[in-house]
Amino acid sequence: MYKSVWLFVLWAVLLSCSKPEQKKPDALNAHYLSNRSPLAATPYLELPLGSIKANGWLEDQLRRMADGLTGHLDEIYPEVVGPRNGWLGGDGDGWERGPYWIDGLLPLAYILDDERLKQKARPWIEWTLANQAESGYLGPSPFETEPEPERGIQKGPREDWWPKMVMLKVLQQYYQATGDERVITALTKYFQYQLKMLPEKPLDHLSLWANRRAGDNLMVVYWLYNITGDAFLLELGDLIQEQTFPWQKIYTNAENPFQFDDTWFYNKLKRYPFDSTEMAVLTISKIPGLHTVNVAQGLKQPLVYYQKSKDSQALPAVKKALGDLKQYHGQPTGMYGGDEPLHGNNPVQGIELCSIAEEMFSLETNLKITGDMEFADLLERITYNALPTQASDDYRTRQYFQAANQVELTDQLETSFEKTNHEGTDFVFGVLSGYPCCTTNMHQSWPKFVQNLFYATPDRGVAALLYAPSTVQMTVADGVTLKIVETTGFPFRERVDFALELTKEAEFPFHLRIPAWAKDPKITLNGQAVDFVATNQVAVLNRTWKNGDKVTLTLPMELKTSTWYKGMVSIERGPLVFSLKVESEERQKDRKDRFRAFWEVFPKSDWNYALEESFLRNLSENVALIEREWNGDYPWNLENAPIELRLNGVHLPEWRTVKSAPELSENIPQVISPAELERRKREITLVPYGCTTLRITEFPVVRVE
Repeated sequence: MYKSVWLFVLWAVLLSCSKPEQKKPDALNAHYLSNRSPLAATPYLELPLGSIKANGWLEDQLRRMADGLTGHLDEIYPEVVGPRNGWLGGDGDGWERGPYWIDGLLPLAYILDDERLKQKARPWIEWTLANQAESGYLGPSPFETEPEPERGIQKGPREDWWPKMVMLKVLQQYYQATGDERVITALTKYFQYQLKMLPEKPLDHLSLWANRRAGDNLMVVYWLYNITGDAFLLELGDLIQEQTFPWQKIYTNAENPFQFDDTWFYNKLKRYPFDSTEMAVLTISKIPGLHTVNVAQGLKQPLVYYQKSKDSQALPAVKKALGDLKQYHGQPTGMYGGDEPLHGNNPVQGIELCSIAEEMFSLETNLKITGDMEFADLLERITYNALPTQASDDYRTRQYFQAANQVELTDQLETSFEKTNHEGTDFVFGVLSGYPCCTTNMHQSWPKFVQNLFYATPDRGVAALLYAPSTVQMTVADGVTLKIVETTGFPFRERVDFALELTKEAEFPFHLRIPAWAKDPKITLNGQAVDFVATNQVAVLNRTWKNGDKVTLTLPMELKTSTWYKGMVSIERGPLVFSLKVESEERQKDRKDRFRAFWEVFPKSDWNYALEESFLRNLSENVALIEREWNGDYPWNLENAPIELRLNGVHLPEWRTVKSAPELSENIPQVISPAELERRKREITLVPYGCTTLRITEFPVVRVE
């Protein structure tokens, strides 16, 4: 008997030793994947894809995507994402656009639990996993002979590291949703291949994009390390870091007078090993500047590597970059002028849709790694202002560029650096207007925002750091199942309600973000006020929770102004920026060219208004805030806008368009008499920026003397 017991114990010990310790994360108390040594611990842990569902208007937004371009792009754009795509084994497009589409389609499919969408995404996954080379190479097979070029199709370079990085994200999400172990096997082989090949074929040996965007590559390397513990992944991470564009240095370079004459200079910088003289003069402030989407993706890179380096200067460097983007190129939505190089803060300058998608993902990544709520504040500002306006309500068309002040969208609009390549189509609404990258990359934004509404905490709790109508189901405490239904009219309303369902009573922390703009926030539990202290903008409610508990967070929103280009002023409330309500009409135009049919948009009401200086000193008295009747349906147009501001504007007929753009001119009066004010005064309506198509967001200011 005793001999049998000891044999059993010995067998169990040997069996436990035979299982590599690396199969478990270091934070053994956490229910979800966390960093293992030597990577720095992170304060928030990502939940499996599909754990968080959208409700209300946010679910409507996702379903519009499923019914629009996201769910039908292979039918609408078959020449690129159809069966000829190289990521399906075809002889056609083999670069970034196919993976871009799946990077949004796949999370949308699993969040909606939509079998039709899953079936559209699955062939891309299956082909990629089934056709991995013996070497470990993943992706479209290189051509033996250079193929005939076809306009609008990027057949190569097929071995470029950059498009692989997008598919790495896709495979990571697929594993998070399904647990398919083939992903772990394939990524391990691929990263072994990458470690072997990078010394002779650096990230940028075929194009510059991989060295600018390698934070995406590094992120997945560390994710895999947390699952397998394979030491070679840390070595690979250091090699990727060495070959990556030195974003942290560039963010912290001193301002200097050096200026590039060439608008597209960023294409001509020396590749790895980088030229120290060139790198020393690069700053965010330059105009023309660095590529807008590269900058958006680069914002995550120092903090992804921080997990290994633990460099205390990484976070300040990224925050300085965000501050410089706002100062030199910023617009009220939280985004910045970049069309495609960084282009300054004139409110008629374009913001590329891809840069919105990528900055959102960078901010989500940084938020999990650092727990710094400034990233969450900025993320909500971008999501609830810039994101919804750049795609049509039916998600069938999009703008390549948007601007804070846009009052005509025509093929005559020429404010961007892209004046010839896109033949005037940068601001119109279309499927292929401007540049097609955004047609495929736009889809990741809303699904990944949903995926980041809730997090787990390492001590088995839950965190709500972004607010929108949603439901999460997860494990907390000692294996208790928690479901939270979040009901809210945020960002249009101040109240956020959380209803908790638990399989049994459990003690765990519940983190709630307090936005920096919220003054005198309140929390109630089952109707009773809760005393709390928000440390670093986070209130932590640590208690024994019961099934049926209800938490209400109230975030008071105050009207305020912000000052932008040449002293122009915007009006804000909470996370929302407000714009002049401009009635419009659309006209379809088809030039029978590669840009396909598109829609121009023209104003049907006056747009040329200023605000009076003394009026702005007391917004609470001079602005009527109207909360319109709203049942929580889709809000992002003039008809459904849940909130309006009514106030007096100063009509400026002198302010006219120049080639469709509302450029400020010298003849706009800056000082007027009281009598002139009375003559020019008109009641105007402002609505949330995200509800507009045409708009004035930055208003000139006139003084009355």
